[in-house]
Amino acid sequence: MKLLVVGSVAFDAIETPFGKTDKILGGAATYISITSSILGVKSGIVSVVGGDFPQEHLDMFTTRDINIEGLEIVKEGKTFFWSGKYHNDLNTRDTLATEVNVLENFDPKIPASMQDSEILLLGNLHPGVQLSVLEKMNQRPKLVILDTMNFWMDSALDILMEMIAKTDVITINDEEARQLSGEYSLVKAAKKIHTMGPKYVIIKKGEHGALLFHDGKVFAIPALPLEDVFDPTGAGDTFAGGFAAYLAKKGKIDFETMKSALIVGSAMASFTVEKFGTERIEEVSEADMFSRLRQFKELTTFDVELE
Repeated sequence: MKLLVVGSVAFDAIETPFGKTDKILGGAATYISITSSILGVKSGIVSVVGGDFPQEHLDMFTTRDINIEGLEIVKEGKTFFWSGKYHNDLNTRDTLATEVNVLENFDPKIPASMQDSEILLLGNLHPGVQLSVLEKMNQRPKLVILDTMNFWMDSALDILMEMIAKTDVITINDEEARQLSGEYSLVKAAKKIHTMGPKYVIIKKGEHGALLFHDGKVFAIPALPLEDVFDPTGAGDTFAGGFAAYLAKKGKIDFETMKSALIVGSAMASFTVEKFGTERIEEVSEADMFSRLRQFKELTTFDVELE
């Protein structure tokens, strides 16, 4: 299956207890598409950057067979920029700067070469932009995956609810699931979110793994315990990329396949946090991925004798 990724291609400047960076490559669509390429899945990006976006990054995308016909370059504009500082626990952060730049007037254009994409992954953007992408598709993809955040719940709830109603899979963290549903129990939260439209609800719990809900069934996975966690930026996007790419690779959309996809997504996210920005995920080979998946299998496989 072909995967269409809509999201930011951006610059980040990151500070954690382990160091800091100047402007480096970031953005949801960047992490998602790189991850997809590791799984050997053809993806296309719909996004926008400014004239300050380096050719070397564009070359990196094309070298990985990522279709960038839908990546608009506004020559006189500047690329979206975000700067943040993480606290010691790496779960909380302070935003130091957000420069929306060319993303402010982003009008997504879907190239003809990606109109037949079976899976559409809508990265974290204004829900109005996400909705416009769906409306511009010649036909509805077989699977629409939505990533969103509490910022849009606070500032654009009505249009977000309209987008959620047209979504097959929603991926949010535990705090966002509670805010969206008004329920503290994540099981109750997922049930309520199902009634809003999505058939599948993924709730991410950071270092505590993730949950997948569908039709009264629940599947839970842990996060891989890591010795070194340098930078959690992009981990959620890498997770979504691994999840969507696995479904695209298998060509199947059902609960059992999604269970495996969840593990692949979590495994890929575990690479991202090991270095700053996209540095680590750009190094990962298919062999590295299989090695880490074996680690996950060992972590989660066990026999229990009850007699």
